[in-house]
Amino acid sequence: MITTDLTPGSPCWLDLGARDVRASAAFYGAVLGWEYESMGEAEDMEGGMFQKDGKTVAGLGKLTEEGARPAWMIYYTVTDADATTQAVERAGGTVRVAPRDLDDWGRMAQYSDPLGGQFAVWQPGTNSGFELADEPGSLSWTELFTSDAAAAKEFYGGVFGWQFSNMELPGGAGTYTLMTPAGLPEERMQGGLMELSKEDLALTDGRPYWHPVFAVDDCDAAVAQVTQNGGSVQMGPEDVEGVGRLAVCLDPSKADFVVLNPVES
Repeated sequence: MITTDLTPGSPCWLDLGARDVRASAAFYGAVLGWEYESMGEAEDMEGGMFQKDGKTVAGLGKLTEEGARPAWMIYYTVTDADATTQAVERAGGTVRVAPRDLDDWGRMAQYSDPLGGQFAVWQPGTNSGFELADEPGSLSWTELFTSDAAAAKEFYGGVFGWQFSNMELPGGAGTYTLMTPAGLPEERMQGGLMELSKEDLALTDGRPYWHPVFAVDDCDAAVAQVTQNGGSVQMGPEDVEGVGRLAVCLDPSKADFVVLNPVES
């Protein structure tokens, strides 16, 4: 489970790069019940924060990187962004945004893994990250689709020290790898990775990609809001034994995410 006890190697933040900030704010407000608080209206600085029940859950900003697709970026807590950058480079990854301070909030950096999967880190200052997790309308899981699971485990294990365990999917659908921050028990699992063929990674032209899983009270109701507000559904809704009822969705700009009504523990 993801918590707001943001220990090193655990997800602590996510933000959406969108071409149309206002349209994206309205979409996620309808689907997840989020309220959007703008932090600026200048063309090059348009963006703000999403809140749920008065707690900050994610960020939203205008997509400015040429050639980039609208997508969610997941950040992981680190104690030293510069040391993590060195670890990324030693492991064969690429630095997309070098470590930099965001006022006194903290220090961030963005990377690509050796196969092209994009992720980010956050070294907390006065801001540790999101204020709500594993509750309806907030991040409850992270997931990596990759063309090489063994390479992904070697890279992310080297960078973050994550612990991995494998489970076989029903019906011979393959192996799903569960990820837990270093030194934490299995109940603190934060995400999983799945090996897919490059043909099945069409959303990114064959490159690996991360996406967020958001908890919801009613998966079918959330999916109805997705389609009614211009999004689409790639898979589901369907029940997954031991997990819950979920659907893989795209927002109107094709940014991918999952909605999940988890089984009661």
